[in-house]
Amino acid sequence: MTRRARTFVEAHGIRAARPDLGRHRDAWIECGVPATEIDRAMAFEDRWGGLALPPAPFYESDPHVLGADVPEASPVGGWWFPAGDGRFSMAYGFMIGPDGEFGNDGYRWAPLHAGIEGWVESLALAHHARRWAGTVTRITGEAVESLDLEGYEPVPEVRGMTDACWRGEDSLVALYRGVAVGMNAPACGEAHVHGGLDEWGLHGG
Repeated sequence: MTRRARTFVEAHGIRAARPDLGRHRDAWIECGVPATEIDRAMAFEDRWGGLALPPAPFYESDPHVLGADVPEASPVGGWWFPAGDGRFSMAYGFMIGPDGEFGNDGYRWAPLHAGIEGWVESLALAHHARRWAGTVTRITGEAVESLDLEGYEPVPEVRGMTDACWRGEDSLVALYRGVAVGMNAPACGEAHVHGGLDEWGLHGG
């Protein structure tokens, strides 16, 4: 992760105790869960389990505390497992997908970032940009899809898929399309344009 993201986790993250997933291994194997998928969930738990981060700028029910649970067969193929319990009860949940993507599962699967690291990077970058921006403009609904990003470049460490961050000369655009795609609700798309940023505001580590 970038120094910006590591600093964000160290300054704003809290690590809570979590039960040992290993005690469920035999029972999960008896239920037909492949050992490789259990290993993948346990590796996620070992690194991220129990980490509580500040709320995301857009999602009302992002994981309150990161943590894996029993892997399940995914309707898109392969296996996935929960990324953590949401802050509130919603019609969608956050999962780690078959290829390690972090996304939300509603009426359909919407992979937000190519990995959990991308999600954490996006939280850190949004937190930094909000602090240093001269203005923050909120764009909603179908206007998000027609947003002009000419002259902007994707922020690579965010590893954006359905969601993404784009960096311009003096502004940063955060696109939040997960609910719009996952719940088949275009009106729920949102973009935050952080304007008036200098070099430090655009990068921040």
